[in-house]
Amino acid sequence: MDAEALRDWATDAIRYWEPRRLAYNIVLTAVVLIYFGLNYPKSLDVLSIDLALGVFLLAVLANVAYCAAYVVDIFAQASGFREGWRKRRWVLFGIGTLFAAVITRFFVMDMFRFGVR
Repeated sequence: MDAEALRDWATDAIRYWEPRRLAYNIVLTAVVLIYFGLNYPKSLDVLSIDLALGVFLLAVLANVAYCAAYVVDIFAQASGFREGWRKRRWVLFGIGTLFAAVITRFFVMDMFRFGVR
């Protein structure tokens, strides 16, 4: 593997994944806001600086986890399946975003101390 190829794969991965990071964060934010809204005004009782810091920490961790897509993407681009992968990597984005949304739901239910409905 030469440095030129690695740079091309990394550049392609950044061009693909970074614009989608915004959609990923919007989906996770929507999950939090939906659960906050569904339990309003009871959800106001748990608002605090500690909750805000916890949400911030989890948002950072969610974005670190998003970077795992780069490992998969660059590995797939280095394989003989590069062209097929580039056409179908949206599947990884969809599954990863759905997985993150489910995890977010469980954290939000615990943070706001909601029971499972």
